[in-house]
Amino acid sequence: MTPGLAFFYGGLVRRKNVLSIMMQSFISMGVVTVIWMVFGFSLSFGRTGYVYGNPFDFIGLRDVGLNPDDRYGASIPLAAFFVFQEMFAVITPALITGAFADRVAFGPYLIFLIFWVLLVYAPVCHWIWGGGWMAMLGIKDFAGGMVVHATAGTAALVSVMIVGSRRLKPGEVPAPHNVAFVALGTGMLWFGWFGFNGGSALAANGQAALAWANTDIAGSMAMVTWMVMDTIRTHHPSMVSTLTGAVAGLATVTPAAGYIRPWAAVVFGLLAGVVCYMACELRKKMKLDDALDVFGCHGVGGLLGTVLLGIFADESVGGYGGAVSGKPIAIAWQLLGATVTCAWSFVMSYAIMRVIDRFWSMRVPADVEEKGLDLWLHGEVAYHFYEEKEKEGGDIGPMTSQELAIIPIPTPPNYEPREHPAATATVSGGMEADSAGMSAPAPVASPAPADPVLEVLPAPLAPPAAPLAPSVASTPVAAAPAAPQPLATDV
Repeated sequence: MTPGLAFFYGGLVRRKNVLSIMMQSFISMGVVTVIWMVFGFSLSFGRTGYVYGNPFDFIGLRDVGLNPDDRYGASIPLAAFFVFQEMFAVITPALITGAFADRVAFGPYLIFLIFWVLLVYAPVCHWIWGGGWMAMLGIKDFAGGMVVHATAGTAALVSVMIVGSRRLKPGEVPAPHNVAFVALGTGMLWFGWFGFNGGSALAANGQAALAWANTDIAGSMAMVTWMVMDTIRTHHPSMVSTLTGAVAGLATVTPAAGYIRPWAAVVFGLLAGVVCYMACELRKKMKLDDALDVFGCHGVGGLLGTVLLGIFADESVGGYGGAVSGKPIAIAWQLLGATVTCAWSFVMSYAIMRVIDRFWSMRVPADVEEKGLDLWLHGEVAYHFYEEKEKEGGDIGPMTSQELAIIPIPTPPNYEPREHPAATATVSGGMEADSAGMSAPAPVASPAPADPVLEVLPAPLAPPAAPLAPSVASTPVAAAPAAPQPLATDV
């Protein structure tokens, strides 16, 4: 899923910052995996404490092997559960990067990534999924509405408050540079969401199938709802806006996917399309530069789904009942869990960013932000066929003919130069040597192309031969023309 997020975010930013934001997603895969292997998994799923798990239970993957652990899936190896949960830990901090796109330096981000996983993600994960205090109270989150989306969305809002808005020129609109990337990323995310939500049943059973179906229904319903609302406002169905709606719906149904019936998934998708869309529009009016609407889609979506779970959870399908099952108290418990999760993420994210920014500015210099982070941070650019022209207006144009001329032309595969049969034949109309010693022009050989299909093409024209100089010592004698010879052809 995280590579899908990289493409989704990469397409939404301007082309001068593509590699920067994609790198922030991919490096999360590496850094968080190392943390998760050493002690992150143990902090989240070790023997229960109220805040953290025992950090020594699974340290360095001790006792994590082929045998199942009854607490975390009685029919799957604990090693498989370790990898499955690792993917949640990897993508959660990567989600935050969409909020501060185009303006945060790579080094401070790495430090933030490490401390955020340890101080925000691991404890919240333990509270809900590792047997912590929320689990003891009966608060539910099927696949990450609070653990993933609420924590990341809240941290995204904090990051905007810390680093500030992007520096844009008057009239500049930071439009997506590659909508095809956005579509590709959405497809990868949607497919991965089936695995996240369906896999959270921790078995190949009816609950997994139900979660899969609900995920598809809610995402589709939110996509259509968002498209309709945006079309009414802008008078055209935007591809980017439509895909954003699908992501909002997927985030909203995540905490409830295995606890609700499909008809309720329709309600989740409909409300996600309306509420998350309004949240994104409100953010714009409040001048909060959440560049890629992380809070509006993931934060609001995760919180909305968490509360709706307390209403629509059906005890007969997931073993947890909400108001529709005659247990309205579930709404209060879900509200409590959502409130504490957001408060914890807000306070800890603010503290982490403030401390880092005190010693190492999280924001890049103004000139770097204007020119683009890719070249300055990573020494690379995403596209080589288009480049900024150093002339008035800074227009963007294709490579010049001189630049194209130096591109090497690849040799056809299995190319072996060989002599064409016609090279040994006399050209029709050629002259034999005469009695006066005058030599006839040498036959012209036609080299053959490497590909047999190309042998039907005419041979390249040879440059015209220099005229023969007449002999000064003798009078020119007209030689009898030689008999015409048949052309040599390939059979």
